Formats: sequence, structure tokens, C-alpha cells
Amino acid sequence: MKKVQEHHLREPIIPDLLMSPSDQGDGDLEMEYPAERGNWTGKLDFLLSCIGYCVGLGNVWRFPYRAYTNGGGAFLVPYFIMLAICGIPIFFMELSLGQFSSLGPLAVWKISPLFKGVGMGTILIVSLVAIYYNMIIAYVLFYLFASLTSNLPWEHCGNWWNTDLCLDHQVVKAGNAAIPFNITNTVSPSEEYWNRYVLHIQGSSGIGDPGRIRWNLCLCLLLSWVIVYLCILKGVKSSGKVVYITATFPYFILIMLLIRGVTLEGAWIGIKFYLTPQFDHLLSSKVWIEAALQIFYSLGVGFGGLLTFASYNTFHQNIYRDTFIVTLGNAITSILAGFAIFSVLGYMSQELGIPVNQVAKAGPGLAFVVYPQAMTMLPLSPLWSFLFFFMLLTLGLDSQFAFMETIVTAVTDEFPYYLRPKKAFFSAIICIAMYLMGLILTTEGGMYWLVLLDDYSAGFGLLVVVITTCLVVTRVYGMKRFCRDIHMMLGFQPGLYFKACWMFLSPAMMTALLVYNIVKYQPSEYGSYHFPYWAEVLGILMGLFSCLMIPAGMVVAVLREEGTLWERIQQASRPAMDWGPSLEENRTGMYVATLAGSQSPKPLMVHMRKYGGITSYENTAIEVDREIEEEEESMI
Repeated sequence: MKKVQEHHLREPIIPDLLMSPSDQGDGDLEMEYPAERGNWTGKLDFLLSCIGYCVGLGNVWRFPYRAYTNGGGAFLVPYFIMLAICGIPIFFMELSLGQFSSLGPLAVWKISPLFKGVGMGTILIVSLVAIYYNMIIAYVLFYLFASLTSNLPWEHCGNWWNTDLCLDHQVVKAGNAAIPFNITNTVSPSEEYWNRYVLHIQGSSGIGDPGRIRWNLCLCLLLSWVIVYLCILKGVKSSGKVVYITATFPYFILIMLLIRGVTLEGAWIGIKFYLTPQFDHLLSSKVWIEAALQIFYSLGVGFGGLLTFASYNTFHQNIYRDTFIVTLGNAITSILAGFAIFSVLGYMSQELGIPVNQVAKAGPGLAFVVYPQAMTMLPLSPLWSFLFFFMLLTLGLDSQFAFMETIVTAVTDEFPYYLRPKKAFFSAIICIAMYLMGLILTTEGGMYWLVLLDDYSAGFGLLVVVITTCLVVTRVYGMKRFCRDIHMMLGFQPGLYFKACWMFLSPAMMTALLVYNIVKYQPSEYGSYHFPYWAEVLGILMGLFSCLMIPAGMVVAVLREEGTLWERIQQASRPAMDWGPSLEENRTGMYVATLAGSQSPKPLMVHMRKYGGITSYENTAIEVDREIEEEEESMI
């Protein structure tokens, strides 16, 4: 007892005013603070997670097709212009919001509580996307297991699922040597394997008749959800390590497929078709819109994943550098994937004796019909098929990690006291619920539901969410204040390029995209099947519901305030009292002593006591404080 008393006598006494909440010990205040949110455990975790999130299935099956149909090599001109106008600035904005506040897509709207509905709309969109995206991963797992054989099951006709229309490519090749074949009314073995065996789509008459559950697909979907859950079990601490494999391994396989592709006979036909510039296409507005859409969806802006990942960064992480690494890396990956895909399609074109444009398809048609068929023409076809689908698996998984982490983080940040200590259990509940909702996709008519979700869940609703975010940050919160926040984090303010894009160019371009999507609206279809009217209405309502979250959130925010209607709107649009950096030592200027439980008159003093000096970032903080004081004096 005496030793304990002596030990306490030797401890320096810290005045209460200089104590931060973390210094207060295990007293009565302990329960007043939520559990720690956590951070990335390594320096590369964040960067690789962002790369894995952005580089996904769309880079392989959407970009090459969009390039060749919109002017080939000439498409790269609008692509990189749109990357500069829309992609890079919005990407940097999302990272800045997340890192500055250390909050998820819902809680970050403390920046302006009037617009919290934007965060609710984001979560709704991401939830719908996560349900069907994991079904695509289940298809990939199905093909991955099917490739573990000496002969690929979609190589020949003659199986129970084949019809009289089925025609082997070997027969086509033999026919070209003698009597020309009419292949217009025939179907490849890979297409019948996909439609009649994997999907068993003949068991459904349409979207209103889902048919029976395909138990093999059901088990693959279960496995995909188990994999996703195990990888996000401990939040970014576990998913941040898995991405070291899932974000890097696709590049090794892509390079292998590229080398194999360009060495094939006829590869140059496909590459030439892919890249031959047709500059007359640049006069069409459609090409510019297609480029903007590709950038928009490829980088994953608006889905909340970037904001969530950045929220686990340290306060001074150099996200300015990371923005350019990820966005340019994503663009280069898309171009490389185009070479890998079209070199094989060129070989396939020569083998079948038909033009490349009759071989090339976009979306699932490329991944599950055309490319698998091309694999059957190569020596060691099961090996190349396995590598291709393993690449798709790793590309899909890290994007799915981001979707799930976004949902879990958003909700746990709203209820930190209850959910953060039980994050693993809460993640399990979310995964189970989404698996059950996704069972409709494992039925014989499941592909119709997947197409409907793909067309509408992240369509015009996502554009509305991103446009609103951009306008709120620059107009309501204020460009000057937002740039000052970035200055606090990075030590410098964004340049004229970012300010011009945030204020004018990016919102204008995204509004043009939104108008184009509405004017050029086309009903959904899958092959020759056209969706019924009620399904179209359901899809439109799906997109509208995420938009309606914004006015609904406004109503709730206004009702919580007091005074006249205009006073309530003004109060709700201002940042919440505890808006700002999550750690007290990072709060300077207008953010001093606004954190709940804050004790320190100047967080800078806490830094000096803890670390014994002033760093370059604290010098920045002093400069920002001085600027604010000068502004206040000039206003007086």
C-alpha cells in the first residue's frame, strides 16, 4: 500500500484543463465514450483496398467493349478528359470527407444534418448492389469449380442440356475448310452451358415466374457470403490484409493472359479492332457520355466505399498522392484488360472465320460465354479457364468487401455505443440477411432479377446522390471552409483545378449524365426477352426510392430544430457542434472544444505535452488559426 502511494506521489499532476478524454482513466466517464473505431494496420492497406475496390469486374468486361464501340483508340481522348473532370476531383473529395471526419457515409452528414438523407440513399444503393454483386461472384465460383477437370464441360455439344442448334467450333473450322457453314441460327456449346445448365433459364417463362431454386448456385452463393464474412470479420484489420492478395494477384494473372493472348495466331486482328482510332466518333455526344459513365462507375464514386476506407486513415495521410495513384492505375488496368480480352477475341475470330464484332460482347456475356468458349480453343484449356475465373473472383471480392464495410461502418458509426463492441456479430447478421434476400437470384429466373437490379439499383439514383454531395460541400458547407479542412490535414490547400471542378465542371458534367440517362431511357432486356411493364415500374421505383431519401431526411432534420421554418432550415444546414476531426489533438481553430467531453482549451497544448514539441502539422494548425482570427477581426 505504501509503495502504491509513493508511486502516485511521483506521477506528474496534469491540470484538468489539459486533460483529454483518453487521459481520464477508468473512472465514471469510461462508459461515456464509444469503443475505438480502429485504423488500418499497415501503410499499404488503404492504398491496396482502394485499388481493389476500383479495379473490378467492369474493367474486364465493360471497358474494352465500350472502347471498341465508341471509336476504338479515339475513345481514350474523352476517357481521360472525363477522368480529369469527374473522376479525380470527386474521388479526392470523398477521401477528404472521410479522412477529415473519421466517419462513415451516414455520420459524415454532421457536416450538414439537413442532407443526411443523402447518406441514407447511399446505403440503400450499396445494399442493393451488394446483393446482386455477390451473385456474380457465385457464378464465378461455379465456373471456377467446373474448370477443375481434364475437359471443360462447355467444350462440346452432345450433353443433356444441349439442343439441336448447338454447334462445336471444331465443326465450324472443318466446315470453313470445305463447305462454308451457315452459323447464323446456331448456338455455341458455351452459350448453352451458361443459359441451359448454369442458369437453367428454360425453367422460367420470365421475371414473374422465378421457377425452382438452383441448389448448386444456392451453395455457391452461400460460399461467397461465407468468404466475404470471414474477410470482413474484424473490419479493416482483416480486409486490409486480404487485399494484399485480392488486389495484387489479378495483375499477375492479367499479365499471363495478356502474354498468352498476344502470342496467339490472329491476336493482332482483335487488337487492331480494339484500338483503331475512329476520330469521327468524337463528334457524337454519346461517346463523351459513355466515357463519363465508364469513369463514374469504374472508380466507384458515390457508393461510399472510398469515404469509408478513408475514414480509417490517420489524420495526416497523404490522400492527394493516393488519389492520383489509384485513379490513373485504374485507367491503365482497364486499357491492359482490353489488350488481354481482344487479343483472344481476335484469335477466336480467325478460328471461327467470323468478324470480331460478331464475337465481342459486354457484361456477363463476355465472362461466361465468349471467353470460356475461347479457352476451349487453347491447349491446356482447363488451366487458362481456371486462371481467368480466379482473376474474376479476386477482382470481385475486394469490391464486395468495400460494399459490406460501407454498410457495416455506416450503421455502427450511428450507434457506436451498442454496435462497435459487437461489430463481428452485426456483420454476420447483415451477411445472413443479404444472403436470404439474394436467394431469388439463384432461381431459374434469377438472371432476370439480376439484370433488373443491375440496370436500376445504381442508375440515376446514384447520380443524384453524387451531384447533391458535391453541391452541399461546395455551396452549403462552403468551398473556403472545405479547403481549409484539407489544409489542416495535408498542410496545403487544393489548387485552382480542384476548386473549378468541384464548383462547376463536375456538377455540370454529372447533371448532363443524369439528363442523358433520362432522355435516352431504354427498357431493360435480357437477350430477346423484354421485361414487362410492372418490372420496369419496379426498377424505376428502386432508383427513385434512393432519391426520396434526401427530402425525407430534410423533413426529419427540420422537425428536430426549433423556431420558424426558415430558422429551422438554417440551423439544420449548419455543421453539427461535434463536426470535425475525431481526435481532440487534431481539432484547431473553429473546432476547438466542440468535441463532446472536450476538456482542452487548445488541443495544440495536448500535443506539446504528449510529444514534447510542435510538428509541421501543428505549424499548419497555427497558420489556420491565425487566418481565422484575421478574418474575424476584418469582419468586426
